[in-house]
Amino acid sequence: MTIQQLEYIISLDTHRHFVKAAEHCFVTQPTLTMQVQKLEEEIGITLFDRTKKPLEPTTAGIPIIAKIRSILIEINQLKSFVFNEKESLAGTYRLGIIPTISPYLLPLFLQDFTSKYPEVNLQIREMQTAQIIDALKNGTLDIGILATPLLDQHIREIPLYNEPFLIYLNPSNSLISENEIDADQLPMDTLLLLEEGHCFREQALRICGNKSEVNSRNFSLQSGSIEGLKNLVKKEIGYTLVPYLSVVDEIGIQELKRFSSPEPSREISIVSHKGFAKELLLEKLGDSVKSNLPSELHVIGNTKRIVWR
Repeated sequence: MTIQQLEYIISLDTHRHFVKAAEHCFVTQPTLTMQVQKLEEEIGITLFDRTKKPLEPTTAGIPIIAKIRSILIEINQLKSFVFNEKESLAGTYRLGIIPTISPYLLPLFLQDFTSKYPEVNLQIREMQTAQIIDALKNGTLDIGILATPLLDQHIREIPLYNEPFLIYLNPSNSLISENEIDADQLPMDTLLLLEEGHCFREQALRICGNKSEVNSRNFSLQSGSIEGLKNLVKKEIGYTLVPYLSVVDEIGIQELKRFSSPEPSREISIVSHKGFAKELLLEKLGDSVKSNLPSELHVIGNTKRIVWR
């Protein structure tokens, strides 16, 4: 039983003539006749008395045809609802964003987006990647902004930009005179990392080759802040990796070094559960983010995306 067959039944009941019903449905009369007959055979009930001129519904067919009309009305209402869901922006939406993106990206686009779309109410939370994925799956979050790929069959990813990693050094570091640095030049024993649970930590370890860490320091660090790591670097405690947007106003200072080509980068995406229907919201949010990025992030250079999961 298909929706198309149901529509043929209603057309035939309306016009009481096979040729006219077929013309209304833009199909040939044999096609409509065959599909009506197939449906009757499937349910085991003859819906129309073909001996009458014009034909009429059978006694058994009258209530079934009435039910079909009701079903098609509900289907059309559902189609309208889905269309409005996809094309409407109004509503409250829960947005999760990871801490290594939030303080640097939100100030760039949030005012622009909220002023253009005042009917949208965003409830924004900083969350780690695993928390965002779980929340999208259990329905407590609508949208996320984080580093991809996630390689999760239930999550839809809409890439926004690629963000290079840079090296943040103290002027006393022996690498300070280098113009560009290869990842294999970086020592693990003085690398400062975010605490476990941050995807940025895993990406940094991937860049450095997951070399065995020889900790020559008499302390261990569990930091949740890139700014905190930078402050430690300023005190000659080590070096760290930083995302481009976190130092966009410092590009060119001697403490910041670029990686040799191809530069390692992270892919930043809007993510949602694959069942999330607000297509227009995802589109406009992505447009707002991309239109407010620094121009250099729109240039596709020789980069290497870090796959970290």
